[in-house]
Amino acid sequence: MSAPTKAPFTEAEETYLDWAASTPMRPEALAAMMQAAQDGYGNPTGAHHRARVGRRIVDDARDQVADAMGAQPSEIIFCGSGTEADNLAIFGAHVVRGGNVACSAAEHHAVLHPVEYLGGTVIGIDHVGQLDLDQLRSIANDDLAVVSVMLANNETGVVQRLEVIRAILDEHAPNALLHTDAVQAFPWLDVAELAAPADLISLSGHKFGGPKGVGVLVVRSDATIKPQILGGGQEFELRSGTHNVAGIAAFGVAAELMSNERAQVVEKVATLRDRLVNGIKQVLPDTIESARDNIGGGDDSDVAKVAGSAHVCFPGIESEALLFKLERVGIYASAASSCASGAQDPSHVLAAMGYPRELAAGSLRMSLGFGTTDADIDRALAIIPECVQTLRAASL
Repeated sequence: MSAPTKAPFTEAEETYLDWAASTPMRPEALAAMMQAAQDGYGNPTGAHHRARVGRRIVDDARDQVADAMGAQPSEIIFCGSGTEADNLAIFGAHVVRGGNVACSAAEHHAVLHPVEYLGGTVIGIDHVGQLDLDQLRSIANDDLAVVSVMLANNETGVVQRLEVIRAILDEHAPNALLHTDAVQAFPWLDVAELAAPADLISLSGHKFGGPKGVGVLVVRSDATIKPQILGGGQEFELRSGTHNVAGIAAFGVAAELMSNERAQVVEKVATLRDRLVNGIKQVLPDTIESARDNIGGGDDSDVAKVAGSAHVCFPGIESEALLFKLERVGIYASAASSCASGAQDPSHVLAAMGYPRELAAGSLRMSLGFGTTDADIDRALAIIPECVQTLRAASL
């Protein structure tokens, strides 16, 4: 096995701008995880004292998540990831109801792939990433089992109006369930309020200071789905498997912290995000901010986006080359959703928004989080425009 490659910079010089992909764990969540690993080693489904300790840890975390989501504890289903939660929502609804399943063209592949696998409908979006409501109306009927529309997009940060989508379903497909992937929304939005119209809501712990390997599907009490993992009957018989007690404990603490501190984090990060994007535009005026700078002309600055999203396109460069140069100096970002990074094809989200392939090929997703600092933005502004200019000069 070869030795790890040593970076030509110190860790203190790193600038992390990939918070939408994954966040560092909050110290409080890590402490809860370590304590639960030490104390909660008993299987929570057992009957003896050690099993009851593990079950209490899980139940306490369930209460924390329920409070943060404005839900009942019995509506919180712990899963192994946000991807599993998305799959459980789509497949679980389809097994019960049959018929058609649908999602927006801007969904994470954890939703897109199940919908495509089931032969469902992918609904288009407009140039700023909002769902095509006319197309939704055209497919909304008694045959529709579930519609999935993410609350905040994982690449562009654009926020959908779920209450409008719910109203359309209530009128044309009252038996259809509404699922929302709120994985990217939870750090920035009051999901308890904005996702209230949804029957099913997905979360993932590592997006807001919790651990990887733990997700949640909120299943409203009047929504019926079928399990996709069988064998033990855990999680109200919707998700079998021995509980990840330590991870669940950390998830609960991180969710509570995020819910309590969200307003302050949003205020701070929004200012940093605006300074980053505006600073880049000052040096590179042809920079396109996705869903804000209308590629057809005009200004879409009133489009709602989450505070941590700074997604731009640089004409005339390839994002793969830019990411390579940035990593060499310790700036970490991505070109699309983290699960698609490294692929040669440009973002499917930008393609659905109508971005020309050559423009989408120069996209850069910079995402900020609760730990982003002014120094991070200063360093990014000192380096990113210079790297873009260098790449442009080399292509002449």
